[in-house]
Amino acid sequence: MVRCAVLGSPIAHSLSPAMHRAAYAELGLDWRYDAFEVGEDELRGFLATLGDDVRGLSLTMPLKRVALDLADTVDPVAELIGAANTMLFEPDGSRSAHNTDVPGLVSAFAERGITGADTAVVLGGGATAASTLAALRGGLKVSEVTLVVRDLAKAERLLDLAAALDLKTSVTDFQQVEQIGGFDLCVSTLPGGAVDPWAEHFAQVAPVVFDVAYHPWPTQLALVAHRIGTELLNGLDLLVHQATLQVEMMTGRSPAPLAAMRAAAREELDDREPQ
Repeated sequence: MVRCAVLGSPIAHSLSPAMHRAAYAELGLDWRYDAFEVGEDELRGFLATLGDDVRGLSLTMPLKRVALDLADTVDPVAELIGAANTMLFEPDGSRSAHNTDVPGLVSAFAERGITGADTAVVLGGGATAASTLAALRGGLKVSEVTLVVRDLAKAERLLDLAAALDLKTSVTDFQQVEQIGGFDLCVSTLPGGAVDPWAEHFAQVAPVVFDVAYHPWPTQLALVAHRIGTELLNGLDLLVHQATLQVEMMTGRSPAPLAAMRAAAREELDDREPQ
């Protein structure tokens, strides 16, 4: 039996098993997909235990950066942003590292008919913000971005990435939010609840808001956006689209069953809600 899995720490919250297993069922594949708690300093040892029946791994935090050092080849997107969320085991025994978060974000926008924009505001300064910058520039051809971060000192790596992307970028903090507005897109990469104090403002700064949170849902930002009629995307859109790309890479079958995977993820989330 061919095996795949998701690794990370913590891992119990992951929706990857539900999505990938739904894909296998839809594609008629008798494959297995598991979840393993693996920390950053444990990844090398874990990889050494795997047999030749393993085809691919989904990688979540804190493994996305260290995976680059444990792969024989790294795709250009993963190398550029310094993070891989997918590892493939090639027929020759080598490992390749990939990033499906960036094209997944582009696909999530495209599903709503959004294929281009000029300006965007991105909330947050972490790894998801880095993927967002690459997606906005490479996929949607955005030319100018404002970063809003909680700690200005932590934005340096993102500014280096923006320079590499030839993306005009300015940085501000949440003390200056009232001066921020007039964008084509707003993307919040912050955890659910972190934007609550400024939800009324950021729901109105652009006609489209992408809140990458998905649980608990809805966030305050989502509630306000829905109330005032702002088009809204959420983290489940990103999660499903990046997972479909993983399934296609791991199985060699395309297209992956997006609808079945989304339904499985939603069902899993519903099951976790307090009764």
